[in-house]
Amino acid sequence: MGTDNRGLSTRCVHAGEGSDAHGSPHTPTYTTTTFAFPSTAALLDVVEGRAAGSLYTRYGFNPTVQNLEVKLASLENAEAALAFSSGMGAEMALFLAHGRRGIICLGDAYGGTLELLSQQLPQLGIRTALVLGHESARLSELLDDGYGLLFAETPTNPVLEVFDIKVLADAAHARRALLAVDNTFASPVNQQPLALGADLVVHSATKYLGGHSDITAGAIMGGQELIAPIFAWRKNLGTTPAPETCALLARSLRTLVLRVRQQNETAQRIAEAFAHHPRIRRVLYPGLPDFPFHGKAAQQMAGFGGMLTIEVEGDAATAAAVVDRLRLFAIAPSLGGVESLATQPVTTTHHGLSDDERARRGITGAMIRLSVGIEDARDLIADLRQALDG
Repeated sequence: MGTDNRGLSTRCVHAGEGSDAHGSPHTPTYTTTTFAFPSTAALLDVVEGRAAGSLYTRYGFNPTVQNLEVKLASLENAEAALAFSSGMGAEMALFLAHGRRGIICLGDAYGGTLELLSQQLPQLGIRTALVLGHESARLSELLDDGYGLLFAETPTNPVLEVFDIKVLADAAHARRALLAVDNTFASPVNQQPLALGADLVVHSATKYLGGHSDITAGAIMGGQELIAPIFAWRKNLGTTPAPETCALLARSLRTLVLRVRQQNETAQRIAEAFAHHPRIRRVLYPGLPDFPFHGKAAQQMAGFGGMLTIEVEGDAATAAAVVDRLRLFAIAPSLGGVESLATQPVTTTHHGLSDDERARRGITGAMIRLSVGIEDARDLIADLRQALDG
C-alpha cells in the first residue's frame, strides 16, 4: 500500500475508494461470499499470490474488505492493514502471530485484554507478564529473558497514563523484540505510533474509527512482513469482518478527523471546567498542564483525545449517584462515539479484576470515565455540574 503523502483528512475520504461502473464515488458493498474466475489459471494466480483479486470473503479477499484495508493502512501511514470483526479479535491474532516468545503488557489495559493475557494465553503455553507503568524498570529484565512482544496502550484505560513510544521502541528493538501499540484512545488523528518507532498498531475500530456506536470491528496496521503472519491467523480464526461492517466503517472514517478534533476541544474544556470543582478529587486528562504525563503527551500527540476520568470525593456509591443523575451522558460502556458516555470502570471495563488488583492499578470506585461526544461543550458541562451538585 505504501506511504500516502496527502493530508489525513484527504486520506480518510479518498484512500481505498473505487468508483464502480455506475459512477459511485465509494466502493459498493459486496455481500458476495465467493467470486468466480474466467479460468483455473486466473484462480491460481490469486490463490498463490501472483495477482490481487477477490476470492473468498472469509479470507478477506473481497473488494469491500480490501478497499477498507487500504484506507486503514493510510490512517497510520502503514504498508498494510487487516480489518477484524472486533478489537479483541485483532489482539488475539496479533498475540498468536507474534507473541509465541512471550508477551509483556506495559501499564493498564482494557479488561478483556488483561483477561486474555493473564488467563487464556497461558493455557496455550504462551508466557505473559503484566507490568505497571511504575514498574517499567522490569522491562529490561524481561526483554533480556527473551520476551518477543512488548504491548502497550497509550493513553491507558482508564487512568490516561502516557508512555514514550520512542523509548519503548528503542528498548524492544535493542533485544530484537517488537513493539505493538494500542492506539484506540488516541486515534490516528492524535497519535502516529509507527512514525515514533512502533512496529504494529492495533485499534478497536468499534470506538473512534467507527465513531457512531453502530459497528463492532478491529484493525491492525504495520509493515507487510509483520502483517502477513497475522493474516494467516485471522483467516483460520474466522475473524474477518462482514462486508456490511466494512462498508459502515469506511463511511465512518470519512469524518474521523472532524469528529476527533471536536472531541479533543470539548474534552479539554470539560477538564478545565472541573479541574478545581469542590466535589472532584482529581481530573485525569493529558491536556491539563498539571497532569503527571502532560509533557510526554505534548511531545508525541497532536491532540489530547476525547477521554477523561474524574474521581469524585467519596466512594463508589457517591460516583454511582453522580452517574445516575446525568441526563446527556448515557450510562454505557464503550467509547469514541458521537454521543457522550459515562461509566464507572469498577462496574464495566475493570469489573472482573479483584479489589486488590484494581488498587494496584490505581483504579478506584470513585472514578467516572467520560467519553466525550460531539455535543456542545456548554451543555455537557452543565449536565456534569447538575449531577455533581445534585
